[in-house]
Amino acid sequence: MAEQLQVPFSTKLPHPVYFRTARLPTAATYPRHHHPWGEFVYAFSGVMELELAGSHYLAPPQYGIWLPPDVEHRGMNRSEASHCSLYLTKALCRGLPRTTCALAVSPLVKSLLEHLREHQVAYPRTSAERRLMRVLIDQLGLAPPQGSYLPMSDDALLGEVLRALVKAPADGRSLAEWARQVHTTERTLERRCQQHLGLSFSEWRQRLRVVKALAMLEEGSAVEVVALELGYSSASAFIAMFRRMTGTTPDKLRGHGLATS
Repeated sequence: MAEQLQVPFSTKLPHPVYFRTARLPTAATYPRHHHPWGEFVYAFSGVMELELAGSHYLAPPQYGIWLPPDVEHRGMNRSEASHCSLYLTKALCRGLPRTTCALAVSPLVKSLLEHLREHQVAYPRTSAERRLMRVLIDQLGLAPPQGSYLPMSDDALLGEVLRALVKAPADGRSLAEWARQVHTTERTLERRCQQHLGLSFSEWRQRLRVVKALAMLEEGSAVEVVALELGYSSASAFIAMFRRMTGTTPDKLRGHGLATS
């Protein structure tokens, strides 16, 4: 049964810029809520997920999620996770995206977040900490927006295909075969992928498999088992895809990026 967590701040922030960390048990959820300040969510370990109206956002280790002020959302994690939130008043959000999106986390941003966590800096008390927070906010404003890592769609044709793949990510049917399944053409389905997802069908399916792989690796599954569960004929083929999509290998990610701390 999912553990329902309490939203830390409901009406007012303790400081115009506030940094908070939390360790979450498996299957924890935050209730649907919104607040008049912006929030950047990053998972040091595990994968944080956010549900918005009609969208699903994920933060694997290379991405954080930016929520502008007043966006209603619900947070969750399927496996144990350690995450942080950087809260910013509206005035400090001016240089960040105006819509919810995943942001690519650079090594500098990750180092700054880890520094704040290690030194338990909730908000700046010294001039040095104020400069550090300013650099972090500036760097987030420069981070490449990625949209939703794994966008979904309620489109009548495309939605049926996506929901089926979420349930069975190892299904290796081609786009042409899926098009026949939903009584349309391959060209129509590919066009709807670009319109509704901003991705090709192939890239979307690879992202889905990365997300599924992250959860399995967190649970301790061997790389070979994960590869077979996700429809790959060999571990090497799965590792090649995983490295291309995440910039690292499953073993390194499990040993570092997904390690509990």
